Amino acid sequence: MGLIRLGVLGALGYAGYKYFTNKHDEPAAFAKGEPGGMSNSATTPVRNAGASSMRDKPDSWSKTDQAMDESFPASDPPATY
Repeated sequence: MGLIRLGVLGALGYAGYKYFTNKHDEPAAFAKGEPGGMSNSATTPVRNAGASSMRDKPDSWSKTDQAMDESFPASDPPATY
């Protein structure tokens, strides 16, 4: 009887974990509907610049944040500071 209870509690715990974990279908950093991700495996996926292209939108977004986001992955820093 104890093993049955333990199994039931384990199954409930696993089901709760799966239900409450935050799973995303899109690759990290890509907003819904953005090109890239796993659909285009021939090239390296690159996200468009700007907060509107992010899956998880930031709380605040400054001009400096925008300039840094537009310059990535280039090695030259933006000249707008």
